[in-house]
Amino acid sequence: MTGVANVHDVLAIETKGQPADLPSGTYEMICRGAALNPSAPALSFFATADDYRNAECWTYSELVHDVTRTANMLARLGVQRDSVVAYVLPNLPETHFVIWGGEAAGIVCAINPLLESEAIGELLNASCASVLITLAPFPGTDLWQKVQAVLHKAPCLQELVLVNLADRMPGEKRFAARMLQHGECSRLHGPGGVHSAVPSHVGIHDFSTAIAREDDGEALSRTRRVSNDDVSSFFCTGGTTGLPKIAIRRHGNEVANAWNAGQFFGESIGPGKTIFCGLPLFHVNAVMVTGLLAFSRGAHVVLGTPQGYRGEGVVKRFWEIVEHYRINFFSGVPTLYGSLLDVPVGERDISSLEYGLCGAAPMPVELLRTFQDRTGIRILEGYGLTEGTCVSCVNPPLGERRVGSIGLRLPGQAMKAVVVDETGRYVRDCVADEVGQLVISGPNVFAGYTRPEQNSGIWMEGGDGGRWLITGDLGRCDPDGYFWLTGRKKELIIRGGHNIDPAAIEEPLHRHPAVQIAAAVGRPDMHAGELPVAYVQLKPGTTATEAELAEFLRHEINERAALPKGIRIVDAMPLTGVGKIFKPALKRRETADALELALVEAGVEDAIVSLIDDTSRGISLHVELGDPAFEALATSALGRFPFAFSISAAGRQPKAEQATGTDPAATDAQGSPT
Repeated sequence: MTGVANVHDVLAIETKGQPADLPSGTYEMICRGAALNPSAPALSFFATADDYRNAECWTYSELVHDVTRTANMLARLGVQRDSVVAYVLPNLPETHFVIWGGEAAGIVCAINPLLESEAIGELLNASCASVLITLAPFPGTDLWQKVQAVLHKAPCLQELVLVNLADRMPGEKRFAARMLQHGECSRLHGPGGVHSAVPSHVGIHDFSTAIAREDDGEALSRTRRVSNDDVSSFFCTGGTTGLPKIAIRRHGNEVANAWNAGQFFGESIGPGKTIFCGLPLFHVNAVMVTGLLAFSRGAHVVLGTPQGYRGEGVVKRFWEIVEHYRINFFSGVPTLYGSLLDVPVGERDISSLEYGLCGAAPMPVELLRTFQDRTGIRILEGYGLTEGTCVSCVNPPLGERRVGSIGLRLPGQAMKAVVVDETGRYVRDCVADEVGQLVISGPNVFAGYTRPEQNSGIWMEGGDGGRWLITGDLGRCDPDGYFWLTGRKKELIIRGGHNIDPAAIEEPLHRHPAVQIAAAVGRPDMHAGELPVAYVQLKPGTTATEAELAEFLRHEINERAALPKGIRIVDAMPLTGVGKIFKPALKRRETADALELALVEAGVEDAIVSLIDDTSRGISLHVELGDPAFEALATSALGRFPFAFSISAAGRQPKAEQATGTDPAATDAQGSPT
């Protein structure tokens, strides 16, 4: 099968069914991919954008060797089937070794290294990790300092394994980097080094030294029989900021999602294909799409700098990197595509690029069009959830790409829009183009959250006797099987790929003595997708300024991405008939203000913006111009936002909606929270 072009191809794959001999676990799946050509390149890594030509490279036999050595090292440290190995690491080759070696030995738990100390400590406790793998002290990094500050608050922790960044420095720079690293340890902790800064009951190990002791590396040292039902990983969800909410995923979930996605993408991901990984390896997209999926099919993954796309010079030199490695595919968020627009392709040969995958936030249609026009690269918008392992649906690589759609569902993963009653119970499946709650079902759907109370209300009986996961998103399915998001029922704020739980802002605000009610919503932003803003109603007889509240939050919020870009003090919060805060009113206010400001900044004068609630697409816009001469400027400015819009000018009929793309019937401009 060369890949999917339409829903009939999806159904044809399902008719054949999954092979009876699917791997029972992720380690076996990678080994099978390696067996396609053990000498083929599997993983390349460069530490800085300036050194992209001097990458280290692991063949498939070498990749399996280091994953196996990592699994055996963890087993030697006492890791068993139910032991949790947490990793707080940037994008390094060792991160892949830890993920797949950790799943072979026990359960891996991904923790975002951008979190502040307190949040890292909460997740270590919530996961009950017995082993932690993170960076050793190194000049210019602060990850060790953040982790070290909360080690004494992790009672389950028994072993600490440190990855030394100096080991990844190229050539002659490595010796100097090791000297600098040693000096940083002394600067932070004196002659005793890290041993004096870690609780005495915790064993300390150097990663490179520890796996070097595992001389064999040809087979797992412990004869563990992994089954599909064994837990493979914990990934944080419900927001990369906010209260700990940890999804339990099984080996069968990850194997099924990688296999189904492989059938969908076909030969575009396989031997001879090269994939760039720039998204962070604490996120399921990077781990699955540019990890297990690629490795299971014998593709070559290029890991670009520890910071990925955030690394200095990576975006600036991206087209050079594409040309050098003959990149065929990459995955990113809308903000990345926006940044790449500012980098001219010039004389670079990027003809190897077949497409880019976009998720994590709505993709503005004008941005999509402009990017494709300038580069000739197809963008495939997709959708998925951590709870669904990773990918649930995506625009087909071989068929029609409907701009604004999140595409066709993967084979083997059921997805539908349903009508529910006032209690949230299933009533019936939606008909074509009818908006309802999106639900998914299949072998890729996770087992639940680690905290039992968080599993209440996330499942639904879907009319077929089966159990369906409620995604929290609203959408519709058109007659050709393409899904379209129409809104997020859940209130997450998505800022440049960071999922921010409003509670991460609201709860700290409620601790302020002058705050009576607080509500956080997302404000549309052409660069970040959304920015968090907070609305506050003060207690009677108290006073506080927006600046004072902002300063208060700087000491109360653990994640920088969650700090609101604005705080609005209001006399009275909008409420529903039963007294709940009516956030849609706040969201509309921010949306209108953001769009009006964007028009002004673009040089459009005296425009009137009207927001329209469209049940089939969510919010759409109508803009009335006083002068027709501003029409082109208005179109360009509004096209950077993920809303369908129409424009009328004085004495002229309204211009047709602009979020139509190449499909005249497809006026949606929604993206996807993959």
